[in-house]
Amino acid sequence: QVQLVESGGGLVQAGGSLRLSCVASGNIFSINKINPMGWYRQAPGRPRELVASLTNAGNTNYADSVKGRFTIGRDGAGDNVYLQMSSLKPEDTAVYYCRANTPQNIYWGQGTQVTVSS
Repeated sequence: QVQLVESGGGLVQAGGSLRLSCVASGNIFSINKINPMGWYRQAPGRPRELVASLTNAGNTNYADSVKGRFTIGRDGAGDNVYLQMSSLKPEDTAVYYCRANTPQNIYWGQGTQVTVSS
């Protein structure tokens, strides 16, 4: 089993920045199989959508709506990832979830709220 804990959400004005972090813990054998890790978000009344993902090989994938504004990366060694968000817009308001894939399972964090005021 893998547990994912997100942090770093909050309220920010449009044009501002936030950095989200996701820490993975649990069974070391499962953690070592994680690939990729990613960030998703869900706004009220909308489906959950991919924001950004990062493979162990360093390949990244971003939603078109965040390209050039958001950056996904690793915090140090291991399976902790961050999402650096800049030039935030009100439409970025959502609950942001960390996700980790292993060959057997998909794990989700509990989510962290990001609210961007205009």
